[in-house]
Amino acid sequence: MTHKHRIETDMNRLQWEIYVPIFRNQFILKGLGIAIGIPFGIVIALIIITAKGNVFGTDAKYALALIALLFLLTSLLVMIVYGGKYAPGFIVDETGIINYTQDHQARRNRVINGLLIALGALSGNPTATGTGMIAQSRQVMRLKWKSIRKVRHDPKRCTILVQGGYTEKIALFCTRENYAQVESIIRQKTASSGTPSRL
Repeated sequence: MTHKHRIETDMNRLQWEIYVPIFRNQFILKGLGIAIGIPFGIVIALIIITAKGNVFGTDAKYALALIALLFLLTSLLVMIVYGGKYAPGFIVDETGIINYTQDHQARRNRVINGLLIALGALSGNPTATGTGMIAQSRQVMRLKWKSIRKVRHDPKRCTILVQGGYTEKIALFCTRENYAQVESIIRQKTASSGTPSRL
């Protein structure tokens, strides 16, 4: 992971921005696997069921090939548009944790999500529209200290996972320089609530 030189810190607020390789980070890949793998897995299962197990039949074969091509094109799009890197920023203060997308990547996300919503609406595809709306709504995520239910520390990868409700999850990708400080703050803020914490 690489990070910007701009790191702001004081007694009550810590802010930093970082670049994380999308295809080499297990936490991002896991999230993508859930977000993309589940719906595509359902589609693949339906194709296999419809084909009655004959995945080498003409219709099933073309449908599965189309899905594989879509995965490939998506990977290429991520490499071209984002340079293969996720650009998050984080703020840790007295109120909780904020995870936002850096400005330059947020602008690209807005364009892509807007196109996805428009294409979904024009084609009558509610899945595409819903995906675009959900992605856009997650450009900025906030999690208050009292809402945190689980914390997982991964010092080897300089990453801390915090979870509130089922959909409230933030992976804090820290730098080598600030990991210990961020971990200490999170331990202090969550200790009083008895939040489970594990390595």
